[in-house]
Amino acid sequence: QVQLAESGGGSVQTGGSLTLSCVISGYAYSTYWMAWFRQGPGKDREIVAAVYTGTGASYYADSVKGRFAISQDTVKDNTRYLQMNSLRPNDTAMYYCAARPPNGGGRWYSPEIYNWWGQGTQVAVSS
Repeated sequence: QVQLAESGGGSVQTGGSLTLSCVISGYAYSTYWMAWFRQGPGKDREIVAAVYTGTGASYYADSVKGRFAISQDTVKDNTRYLQMNSLRPNDTAMYYCAARPPNGGGRWYSPEIYNWWGQGTQVAVSS
């Protein structure tokens, strides 16, 4: 059974930084899609960023480009990080890690294409 576990959320002030981590377990292969979504109070779930581990190619929502970055753990192949810099109050949300196998269609930013989801980690940014 594939499981995802996020960690690293917390509370920061505007302009601060946080690093979220996502660990995938129970998946036998090194190639998959991993994405970060977020859902703020009263808002729909929205894409933040995604990475295709086969090539390392990463994709970002316009709202976070230049501020957020996905990276891989240098030792643990099953761990990815979302480095979040220059945080703003409207980044406040529950952040979810999601993953899916490499095959299949759909857009990287669509939540419905992801098979597995973590429980989420809360990020709060105060002004």
